[in-house]
Formats: sequence, structure tokens, C-alpha cells
Amino acid sequence: MLVKLSSSALKQTRWYEYGVRFLLGGLATVVTGAVSSRFGVSVGGLFLALPAIFCASATLIESHERRAKEKAGLSGRRRGQQAAALDAAGAGLGSIGLAAFAAVFYVVVSTTAIGAFVAAILVWAAVAVSAWWLRRKLRITSRAAQTERIAHSARRRGTVP
Repeated sequence: MLVKLSSSALKQTRWYEYGVRFLLGGLATVVTGAVSSRFGVSVGGLFLALPAIFCASATLIESHERRAKEKAGLSGRRRGQQAAALDAAGAGLGSIGLAAFAAVFYVVVSTTAIGAFVAAILVWAAVAVSAWWLRRKLRITSRAAQTERIAHSARRRGTVP
């Protein structure tokens, strides 16, 4: 599945879907505030790593993809699940970058706040892009290895000339 930016997706989104995102994002913020009040800001800050709208956007991505396939006369259930899974994988990789951001910011902020933000943003971008690139390379390698194992097994059984 190719990752790309599409402005046409904005036209596909219905008005109530924005409301769902807003409500779930607000709910995540309120829960984070409550956890921070009860257990302290260090624990509450961990909940900020979860993007406030991820849960809503994953379900919306799934429904958009499913609808698009069904409009073409096909079953879009599997495609919707794959699109939501790809979005979740991207969020996970972004979270790795976010952890790197937090670590760099924590180390550098004692000297300069602006410098800490600049350094942390650069590290976040480098880590997130590197994680995406590594995942992509490992998927391609594992897919090729799997194909080779299947072919080797078929040759051993004598089912492939």
C-alpha cells in the first residue's frame, strides 16, 4: 500500500466524522488530565503519547476505504482493515520518534529552550523517518524470504518443475 497525501480525502469526510474526532480527542484529553491530577504529571504525560484522535481516525479510515471499495462493487472489509493497520503502524513509528523527541528535549532544555525544541524536532524527524525506512526494508526482505521458502518447499515436494 502506497502512502500518499490526498486533499480529496477532505471531501470524503462527513461532518459528523469531524464531531466524532473532536469528541474522542476531547475525551482523551480529559482522561489525561484526570490521570495527571490523580497520579502526577509524570504519569499523565505518558498518556499524551497516544495521539488524541488516533482511535477516531483509525475507524474513519477503515470506513472510508470500505465505502470506496463497496462503491466500486467490491467487498471493502479487508481493504479497510489494511488501511487502518497501516495508519496504526505509522502512529507507532511516530511514537518512537516522539520518545526520541522527549529524551533530547529533556537533555537540552537546561541550556536553551529554543535550541531544545529545534534539536528535538530534528531528532524526532530523523528517528521517525529512519524507523519507517527500516520497517519498509524489513517487510520487503521478509516478503522475499517468505516467497523463497514457499518456492523451496514446493521444489522439495516436486510440485514445481
